[in-house]
Amino acid sequence: MRLVTLFTAVALGLAACGSSQPITLANPTVPEAYQARTDTGPNGEPIQIPAVRAAYLNERNQRQQVPYNGPEAPGTIVVDPYARVLYHVQPGGQAMRYGVAVGRAGTGYAGTATIARKATWPSWRPTDNMIRTQPDLYAQFAGGLSGGMHNPLGSRALYLYEGGRDTYYRIHGTMDPSSIGKATSAGCIRLFNQDIMDLFGQVSTGATVHVRSEAESVRLEGPMTETPEGYVVPAGQPQTAMAAMPSQQLTDPYAVTTVSTPASAPVTTISPVESAVQ
Repeated sequence: MRLVTLFTAVALGLAACGSSQPITLANPTVPEAYQARTDTGPNGEPIQIPAVRAAYLNERNQRQQVPYNGPEAPGTIVVDPYARVLYHVQPGGQAMRYGVAVGRAGTGYAGTATIARKATWPSWRPTDNMIRTQPDLYAQFAGGLSGGMHNPLGSRALYLYEGGRDTYYRIHGTMDPSSIGKATSAGCIRLFNQDIMDLFGQVSTGATVHVRSEAESVRLEGPMTETPEGYVVPAGQPQTAMAAMPSQQLTDPYAVTTVSTPASAPVTTISPVESAVQ
């Protein structure tokens, strides 16, 4: 009886504080490009790719065609780790712009490279140096990690080479869509899985990729400032906080707590396994 009285009081109290109309929780529309889809996995199995939450799709993060003022020729991919965007240059002074997340390795290289390899649902293995210097973190992955929804490279990966040598710089998907637009502790350049799939289908091996230096970024994009949420916007632009989805809707379909190594031993998934990927 006391519980019934308590719940009744709470309900009446809530009704007294607001409108008498039913409360409707916000449910922003997710664009078609970021809806859930089914893909074919590394062994021919179907893989369900969840929709990207609307809360992660701010204006700078969404794929969109924009004017392009850089000197690169159409067909070139331009990565700007400092403005946290990637351009696929189009004819007529246009480019398709994608939001990216940038790990430590993402600012460790600047220059012009070539896509020497493309992989669908790529496998991953930490470098020998990573295993040697941080065995507690990386030794469990020494045998490699197969491709799939548990893999930090996500649905696709592009591998950059310069002068025939691997730069260890990767453009790839992610299992953490909340990171897009932000600086992360590890990895190279991540896109939403839906975006890397779009880009992957448009470029071929041999395509040119230019990674901007910080000086180039400032010259072409202007100075950036970081918002309290961790995104970057042009300096001086009003910083509008992204509206969070209601807590009742915050169950993340991407959340993965364990993966299986080739020996089938469960291990905890942690973001640093995305660094210096092979």
